Amino acid sequence: MDTSFEVRHTQVSSIAGGSIARVSDVALISIGALAAALVLPDTRIDRSPELTAVACAATFALVLFPAFGIYRTPRGRSKRRATVLTALAWLLAQACAALVMRALSPTSSTPSNWYLLWTVTSGVALCVARLVASRTLDRIGRPPEGGYPVAIVGTGAHCDAVRDRIAGMPSAGFRAAATFDPGVACREGHAGVPHFDALDAFAHHVRTHAIPEVWLALPIGDARTVMAVIDAFRNDLVNIRLMPDVSTVSMFDTGMVDLVGAPAINLVASPLSSQALLQKAVFDRFFSAAVLVGTAPLLLAIAVAVRLSSKGPALFRQQRQGANGNTFTILKFRTMRLHDDSREIRQATRDDPRVTRIGAFLRRTSLDELPQFINVLRGEMSVVGPRPHALQHDNLYQPIVDGYIHRYRVKPGITGWAQVNGLRGETDSIEKMQRRVEADLHYLRNWSFSLDMRIVAATVVRGWMHGNAY
Repeated sequence: MDTSFEVRHTQVSSIAGGSIARVSDVALISIGALAAALVLPDTRIDRSPELTAVACAATFALVLFPAFGIYRTPRGRSKRRATVLTALAWLLAQACAALVMRALSPTSSTPSNWYLLWTVTSGVALCVARLVASRTLDRIGRPPEGGYPVAIVGTGAHCDAVRDRIAGMPSAGFRAAATFDPGVACREGHAGVPHFDALDAFAHHVRTHAIPEVWLALPIGDARTVMAVIDAFRNDLVNIRLMPDVSTVSMFDTGMVDLVGAPAINLVASPLSSQALLQKAVFDRFFSAAVLVGTAPLLLAIAVAVRLSSKGPALFRQQRQGANGNTFTILKFRTMRLHDDSREIRQATRDDPRVTRIGAFLRRTSLDELPQFINVLRGEMSVVGPRPHALQHDNLYQPIVDGYIHRYRVKPGITGWAQVNGLRGETDSIEKMQRRVEADLHYLRNWSFSLDMRIVAATVVRGWMHGNAY
């Protein structure tokens, strides 16, 4: 089978399937609302609030579902994860619809029992539809027994990594059938996979066994081997695909992107896709709004306590560097007495005389950070991300700490991987800052929405108190 045709067919099917899935989701949401209305009949004549709620929920679902990656082709994806993401996105869409309904018409309300039954009914229907679609696609697109054979041209750890990824992803439908390493003369095959050290013998094996795919897992600068392989198969209908090893020059482990219709590999660029950034932005706005509303009495009490403890405003404002180097004004509860800050900015130290009594408590419990949820609501910060530093500290550490600047490829966060792993507080040495930066880069390289949720949960469970916070 022509696997290049299969790739194109999968892309077209994904686009068409996404459109069908959207129409199907709107239908399931509407049918769920109708079913709930039939089960719980209402004597009211005016059903416009319910119709408006259905329209709002369907609109929010069509916006949020792509952000959660629900319309991606489910083949090869975890069915459990797809079901959980669908349920979370639907609950968030329902919450957004309820807020909009409350804002548009505070006096009118939909029956709570109908709303709850509709949420459950449509949620179950959406999740079941995802499972059915996933099973159907798996059955239709199932590769031949053992998978499509692939011949790999490569050297070293990158070639081994590509072969291991093939073995670790049987759902992708490929299997390693031969390897050719132009840099090693004597090497045994891996787990029964024949290995060649001569290109002619390798090409003959590919032709004899009708292997349709040749993958070039080569260093990015090895153009000679690439051209030699292409020339060896110039008269064969073999698909040749390049999978260059960019580990030595790439800051983050990112995949292929499309730029003005041409494929490109990010070597030094933001590790988060536009879809990931949208997913973070949606969570940030709703989470920060919920925190600010829920802690409003506490915020007011802290503001009053700060004003009474010493002369000066309740909030401390300072310029910090945000995503892509853009500066913003960070908000914190003031924890120090007013002092001359025109000189070099000094980090707070243990038993710092500038810190007030109420300020020491706020810093120890991290309650002084709560106003930063306003920065999150403004879109200047994120709930989870690298902590921002004062601009003078940025200028100090950027030239001497490896990878420091890359912390600002995403929005800075209120909490982060470094903070939940104890890397917070004063950085009185280059080594401490280097460890914090390494933790931030680890977060960027391994970002996922579930990692953000783990960090938020760890922050809530462990609390914001830490021995280094002073």
